[in-house]
Amino acid sequence: MGTLIRGGTVVTATDRNHADILIVDERIAMLAERIDPAGHDVVDATGTYVFPGGIDPHTHLDMPFGGTVTADDFETGTRAAALGGTTTIIDFALHTKGDSLHNALATWHEKARGKACIDYGFHLTIADGRDETMAEIPKIIAEQGVNSFKVFMAYKHVLYVDDETIFKTLQACRDAGGLVQVHAENGDVIEVITRQALAEGKTDPVWHALTRPVECEGEATHRAIRLAEIAKAPLYVVHVSSAMAADMISDGRKRGLSIYGETCPQYLVCDTEDYRRPNFEGAKYVLSPPIRDKWNQDVLLAKLKNMELHTFGSDHCSFNLCGQKELGKHDFSKIPNGAPTIEDRMSILYEVGVNSGAIGLNQFVALSSTNAAKLFGLFPRKGTIAVGSDADVLIWDPNAERTISASSHHMNVDNNVFEGMRVKGRPRAVFSRGLKVAEGNTFTGRKGHGAFQRAEKFYPVQL
Repeated sequence: MGTLIRGGTVVTATDRNHADILIVDERIAMLAERIDPAGHDVVDATGTYVFPGGIDPHTHLDMPFGGTVTADDFETGTRAAALGGTTTIIDFALHTKGDSLHNALATWHEKARGKACIDYGFHLTIADGRDETMAEIPKIIAEQGVNSFKVFMAYKHVLYVDDETIFKTLQACRDAGGLVQVHAENGDVIEVITRQALAEGKTDPVWHALTRPVECEGEATHRAIRLAEIAKAPLYVVHVSSAMAADMISDGRKRGLSIYGETCPQYLVCDTEDYRRPNFEGAKYVLSPPIRDKWNQDVLLAKLKNMELHTFGSDHCSFNLCGQKELGKHDFSKIPNGAPTIEDRMSILYEVGVNSGAIGLNQFVALSSTNAAKLFGLFPRKGTIAVGSDADVLIWDPNAERTISASSHHMNVDNNVFEGMRVKGRPRAVFSRGLKVAEGNTFTGRKGHGAFQRAEKFYPVQL
C-alpha cells in the first residue's frame, strides 16, 4: 500500500512531464506515465503542477536578537513553512565568542528536537577566528553533517567578525569541503553613520535604511569576493538586496570564481517607501540589508532569470510589531531586524517570477528547491522528484488565488510585510517524506515529524 499522486504535471529543475508518482515508505518508489492505482491511496492532482517540496536555505527560528527572541520557534515556523509549500529548512545555529562550534550546534539541535514539523538542516555562524574554532570546522563537516558556515561583516559588537576571521574561515572550509556564507555590509561604516544620525535626533524607522546605504553592501560584497578569490575558496552571498551587490557576484563569476548568490521575497516586492509608513508601521520593514529603491527589483529578477543569483531564501526572522519591534520606538537602531516570510516565500516567487513571465517553471523549481539542495549537500535526496528521493512533494494549484494578510497567515506574528498582496498559485497539498503535512489551508502534519538532514561535503556545482 502506498500513496499514488495521479494526473498532475511533474516539474523538476530540468524536466516537465505528465506522470504519476507512487510514494512508499517515505520515498518515491515509482515515476511513470500511468501507475495502476489498485491497493494505493489515490490523490487526484489533475490540473496541478507537482513540484519537489521547497527548500528554504535561510531561516532564523527561536533565535535571540536585539534583546528578544524571534516569535516563531521550530514548531510554529515549520508549520507555516509547510503550509507555504516548503518541506525542508536550513536554519542558522549561532556560535558565540569563546565557545565551541559543537556547543552551538547542540543548542540548536535541542531547539528543533521534537518540535519541527518538516525536515531541517543547519548552517553554523562563526563568531571568532581562534585556532580552536578553525580546527573544529573539518570535524563539524565530517562528523556532524553541516557543510556551511556564515560570517557577518555587519552588526558591529554583536555578530561582526573582521577580515582576518573571514579569510581563515574561507581557508578552513576550502580544505575541508565547506561553503562560507557571508552577510555583506560594511559594519564599521554603518556604525559611524548610525551614531551620527542618532546624535542628530534622527530616530524613525526610515533611518535604518538611510544609515545602511547600498554602497555599504556593494563594497562588502566586493571585498568578500576578493577575499574568497585570494583564498581560492567558494563563497555564498546571502540576502542580496541590490543591483550593486548582485553585479559584484556576476563579475566574480565571469572571472571563473565559485560565487553563489541568494535573494529573498522582500527584495522583490517591498521598497524604501515602506519605511515611511506612518504610526511606526515602517518598523515592519526593518531588516538587513534594508529594502532598496524599487528599480532594484527588476535587476534582481533578471539575475534570477539568468541564474546569476541562484537561490531564493526567506530570511525568515519574525518579530511582533507590538512588544518586540517597539523596543526601537524611539531609536531605530534598537528595532529587532527581520520579517516573517517563511510561509509566503514560494507564492511570492511564483507570482513575481512565473506569473509575470520572467522565469519559467523549471527555474522556479531550481530557485525554490533544487539549487539549495545541491549547494548544501542534500541532493538528490532532496530537491527533485526521482525514484529513491525522499517523498517531499508539493501539489501546486496554479489557478488558486489568495490575499496575503497577517489576519490569515500561520506564522506566530502580528504583521506581514506583504500585507494585502494578491497572489495566484498556492499549494493544494504538501507531502514531507510521504506524510501529508498540508491540505489547502489546513495543517495535517504533526509536531516532531521533521528530522535532521545531514549534509554531504560541499563541492562546486554548475547552476
